[in-house]
Parts: sequence; structure tokens; C-alpha cells
Amino acid sequence: MENQHETPPESGPAVEGPEIYDEDGVIRSPFLAHIGAAIADRDTVTLKQEVSGLHQSELGDLLEALMPEQRRALVGLLGKDFDFSSLTEVDEAIRLYIVDNLPNQQIAEAVQELDSDDAVYILEDLDQEDQEEILAQLPFTERVRLRRSLAYPEETAGRRMQTEFVAVPPFWTVGQTIDYMREDQDLPERFTQIFVIDPTFKLLGAVDLDQILRTKRGVKIEDIMHETRYAIPATMDQEEAAREFEQYDLLSAAVVDENERLVGVLTIDDVVDVIQEEAEEDLMRMGGVGDEELSDTVAATSRSRVPWLAVNLLTAFVAASVISLFDGTIEHVVALAILMPIVAGMGGNAGSQTMTVTVRGLATKDIDVYNASRVIRREMAVGFINGIIFATLIGTVAGLWFQSVEIGCIIAAAMVVNMFAAALAGIMIPILLDRFGADPAVASAVFVTSVTDVVGFFAFLGLAAWWFGVT
Repeated sequence: MENQHETPPESGPAVEGPEIYDEDGVIRSPFLAHIGAAIADRDTVTLKQEVSGLHQSELGDLLEALMPEQRRALVGLLGKDFDFSSLTEVDEAIRLYIVDNLPNQQIAEAVQELDSDDAVYILEDLDQEDQEEILAQLPFTERVRLRRSLAYPEETAGRRMQTEFVAVPPFWTVGQTIDYMREDQDLPERFTQIFVIDPTFKLLGAVDLDQILRTKRGVKIEDIMHETRYAIPATMDQEEAAREFEQYDLLSAAVVDENERLVGVLTIDDVVDVIQEEAEEDLMRMGGVGDEELSDTVAATSRSRVPWLAVNLLTAFVAASVISLFDGTIEHVVALAILMPIVAGMGGNAGSQTMTVTVRGLATKDIDVYNASRVIRREMAVGFINGIIFATLIGTVAGLWFQSVEIGCIIAAAMVVNMFAAALAGIMIPILLDRFGADPAVASAVFVTSVTDVVGFFAFLGLAAWWFGVT
């Protein structure tokens, strides 16, 4: 608020949000250098002037672009003028680095200025001891609200919800409701719905703001309210909650506890973040890198990648053992050693394509018990057709390359077999993992690659051994 008095109302911030980015959406080097110089000079006046007008997401991008020591210095120099909501826009490692270097008293003061969902987002990654110390410094009502949200499991609607909402009894009139919203200072800054509750806080219904504006003051709320058909249980997985928003085109939704009592509200801005996080998480898990972030240290990044690389190493030994069964065949026909990677590589790529589509379909619930068989048949047909196409192409090239019709026919037949097996593995493995409660995004890639390698090598070398009569 102090900055608003320093700057005349008719003048905007020194640097408007869009101007800090270049055409590629990256923070401009001159602006970054300007902020870096101000940090080095400990020029708090310049920093407050340049940074105070940034949106929280823009400040988050600036924090990620700065060097670690510059981030710490920037937060310290801004003091109470630092927008803590920007910490919800940065990687977890950066957020923890900044928060760990701040006294708990300063964090407690900042948390009181945040929406409850942002406060929980910052507090949930702290040690239990620090959480308790910070919560103990908050007003009673706010402390109770945050404790309740933190008590819900991670990645649930209860963790994502905002505990500030507008709730009124059904016997109030529209006029009373409007006066209440004008006079109460503790209401959320932005909301689209007013919830209707009974004396025990049990959710009865909701009224949209546009309905309030169109209705005369004397009409009772119970006469214009509608049932909240899409109330979300606080323990619902955040991905399931996001799917509710997508399916029913919601802007906000009530969050209720096990007794159907209103405990919070989930808004579309939080759901957008959930959708992005879940998509990134699935993509990272398919690559076997877990929850890795760009800001992680070398040691942390290495630790996150080693386990699945070790699993890949074991599956590679399985594929190598298949090759060892046909060492005599390879010695007799050296061309087989040259062509083997083609069969395995094409099968692996085909399997990855099918697996990616399947994992995404399972995540979005587009593949279910009703259409799974149809999708399986489709992928098998696609695998067979693509196998025929590339078998013809590769068989022709291999035959001309080695001047051998036999080699061309063998690799063509192996290609059909492996492309079909790749398609089948690419869809069946994720479905089976999902059916048994495992996350298909985590384990599918390893198993699909193993199947395509083993089947590809066995089909190609087995056909060659049979054709040439060599073992």
C-alpha cells in the first residue's frame, strides 16, 4: 500500500508486465541486468519501483531467472513489499530455498495476507516444526482454517481449496445479502457464487452473482438458489476434481467434508494449475524422471533418474540374452547384426506411440471398460497395417543392400511381427497396470520397450536361424 502513495494514480508501474518479456516469452536481458544491478547496489527504491507492479506470475518468472544468491537478496531487500503469492509460481526447490532463508515470523506475517489456498501451498512443504511455529503466530480463525486444509492428504481438493467464501442462510433476502457483501471486510477478493447453508454449515445450495443482480431486494435467497449438484468431497483427488470442472464447465465448486458441511471452495484458477501439474507429472513419469524440476541440484537429479535406468539395464540384459541364443546364426550371416537395431528400434517407436495415446486416454478417462476392447482392436489393426507398410519398405531396401532376397523376406516378416506386438504391448500393458492399481505412466515405458526388444530380436533371429538352418 505504501507504493500507491509514492506513485501518482495517473502513472502506472515503471515496467508493465508484458514489457518485461521478449517475443519468445523470456524475460528481457536488459530488464534482468537492471534488476541484478539494483540488487548488487542494494538499491531498494529502484527494486520496489520496478518489481511492485509485476503480476505474481511475472515475479515468479523473475525469481526463476535470477541466480540463487540474487533471489535471496531480492526478497530481503523488498521486505514487506515482496509478494509472497509469487512463490506459488516457482519450482518447489526455489520456493523452499527462499522460505528456508526467511525467519518464521516474517513468513507468518506474509501468510496472513495470502488467500488460504496460496498459504497452504507455501506451508505444506515446510518441516512440521516450522509449520507449527508459523501457525502459532496466526489469528485463531485463520490458524484453524489452515490446519484443516493441511490435514487433508496431498493432491486432494481439500489441499487445493480456498477457505474464504461467501455463505448465507436461506431465509435472508437478496437485499440483506448485498448489504452483507458490501460491509464485511473478510470476504474473498473475487468470487462468482454465494453458497447457502443451514445452521450446522450443511450445504443447501448456491446462488450465482448474476442472479443476485437480477433479483429484487425483497426476494428470499431460498427462492432463487439452485442445488449444488457438483459439490466436491474434500478428500477427492485433485485430478478427479479437475475432471469435474472440465466435464461440467464449472468456474467454482463447493468443497464439502464427510458430513456434507461446506469447508471451502475450489476455483478455476486452481484447477488450471492442477491440470498443468498432472500433465507435466504424467509426461515426466513416462520418461522415468519422477518429480524432477529444472531447479534441482545435480545430485538430486541423478538420484531421481538412477532407479529407472537400473530397471532399463536389467531389461537390456534380457534382450541381450535373447541375442546370445542366436550367436551362431549371427556369425553365419553377419548382415543380421547390422539389421537387428532397425527391427528393435521401429518396434520401440511404434510401441511408444501406442503407449502414449493409451496412458493419456486412461488419465483423462477416455478409455474405460466400455470402449477398451474397441480401442485394443483398433491399435492392433494399426500395428498390423503399419507393419505391412514398413516391412515392404525395409525388406526391399535390405534385399537390395545385401543382394539377398532371403534377408529382405526375413526382416520384412520380423517387422510385421514386431510392429503388431508393439501395438499390442503399447495398449495392453498400460491398461493392465491401471487395472491392478499401478500408475501406467510410471512403469509402461520400461515394459513396452522390453517387449519390443525381446520380440523383435527373437522374431528376426529366430526366422533367420530357421531359414538358414543355423543355431
